[in-house]
Amino acid sequence: MYLVYQPDGSDEPKRWAYNPRRIMSAERERVEKITGRDWSEFTAAVMKGNSLCRRALLFVFLKREHPTTRFEDVDFAWDELRLEHSRGELVLIREQVAENAPADQREALLAKFDDEIASAVDDPEEEGKARLPVVD
Repeated sequence: MYLVYQPDGSDEPKRWAYNPRRIMSAERERVEKITGRDWSEFTAAVMKGNSLCRRALLFVFLKREHPTTRFEDVDFAWDELRLEHSRGELVLIREQVAENAPADQREALLAKFDDEIASAVDDPEEEGKARLPVVD
């Protein structure tokens, strides 16, 4: 999965590989303190679109590049930040849809995933082992 940030006026989006299992303990603890959620709740809330959690996630990645960044400095318009599944994740989701979607919706859903998979970015760390980005 990728966290993609493109502030208004920037030509190119900034893309970070987001794997909740690869966030360092100090970063996880800081996020838990900021959001008041434990790590597994946080990762689920990021996926559901919780604004505070997505802001905290953006803070983690910005702070890695700019160590003096403060959480209070992180602000974004909703359409400037998004999550994108990697190709491997989309393939996994498509497999689940193929098995579980209602028959009358399956064909349309699979076609949608095929389109997304065709344009998705590969994550080199996932080779042969893609997992969905929610921590158990």
